[in-house]
Amino acid sequence: MTRPPDPLHTTLRTAYARYQRQAGRWLDGYTRQGGQVYCGAGCFRCCDMPIRVSLAEARLTASELTAAQLNGMRQHARKTIRNARSARSLEQYVERHRQEVGFCPLLDREQGVCTAYEVRPTRCRDTYSAFPARYCAAGALEDMTRQELQAYRREVRRTPGTDGESHYIAPLEELSEPVWTQAARAMRQAWGLEVWGDFWVLTSLATDDAFMRAVEAGQADPARRRARALGLEHPELLEFA
Repeated sequence: MTRPPDPLHTTLRTAYARYQRQAGRWLDGYTRQGGQVYCGAGCFRCCDMPIRVSLAEARLTASELTAAQLNGMRQHARKTIRNARSARSLEQYVERHRQEVGFCPLLDREQGVCTAYEVRPTRCRDTYSAFPARYCAAGALEDMTRQELQAYRREVRRTPGTDGESHYIAPLEELSEPVWTQAARAMRQAWGLEVWGDFWVLTSLATDDAFMRAVEAGQADPARRRARALGLEHPELLEFA
């Protein structure tokens, strides 16, 4: 018997499709007016950034991964947990994530493509750069001289589409906010609670039956204990609301 589609998956796929249409229209107008977007096939300098997602998103991603891909996600999740436990600040956590934990295991670095592109989470969908890829690389800004950093900031302020602080295109992130809202609403309707956190941690937990049984029963404490037993619990990387 064919299993009925998961309502959470259906909600997210619909929200993703709506976002892609809206983002596409915005990008068409942006480029017609002379704006430039440097993201595309073969560009992956942002794929070593930490990513915050909902459990609904992580569960959708996990549902489409192979056993080998899931194993890679679990290994990456454990590295992420170790980094979070020893980092002395958010800045150090992000820096070490990019430079030591490294690129997402779903990235095919030879081809420069995501191997789970159709079910990638929201943050991977709404991150667009108005500057060349070298500005997205880990340590790019930190390695600049004072004069280079001043020039960068001036260029950011004069570039349409940025928020004046960084070279990422702000309106495309704002357009994705309904996806987050719908994910939150869908989780509350299905489970009576929301679960948010690290992409690799939540994708790994989404495949654990005991963890998901607790979540589906609306029981945050047993779910947290199960994550702790799996070595995948950290207050900054697994949050219940």
